[in-house]
Amino acid sequence: MFEQQVRRAPEAVALVHEDEELSYGELNARANRLAHHLIALGVRPDQPVAICLERSPAMVVGLLAILKAGGAYLPLDPAYPSARLRQIVEDAAPRRLLCDAAGRAALGPEALVDLTVVDLETATPAWADQSLTIPTRAPLA
Repeated sequence: MFEQQVRRAPEAVALVHEDEELSYGELNARANRLAHHLIALGVRPDQPVAICLERSPAMVVGLLAILKAGGAYLPLDPAYPSARLRQIVEDAAPRRLLCDAAGRAALGPEALVDLTVVDLETATPAWADQSLTIPTRAPLA
């Protein structure tokens, strides 16, 4: 349904946060690029990907990207106590984490050791040159 809305009204406002607005086209492009990056990092269908961000457009982009990559998102609220967040991460055992500075601080450095961390606050992200197309996967063997 999201992709249909992108095709129907790509310039329509999809997201407003404080003084930032994203159109459906912009939101879709950002999510597709990040999804391609996640796939390149090895995200597989139904694999949990943790996401620990303050509420922001980056959080919405991250959630959409995880779903487009075929992953299952594991939401972690940076306002939760660090011990509780680490317990959730230990139980769910995600291999990847999307975060911002608040997420890193909330989890603490010891929780990040075994995770591939993707910082969504990066000025020039590693996925900036990724494809804008909708990610597709080859059938699993």
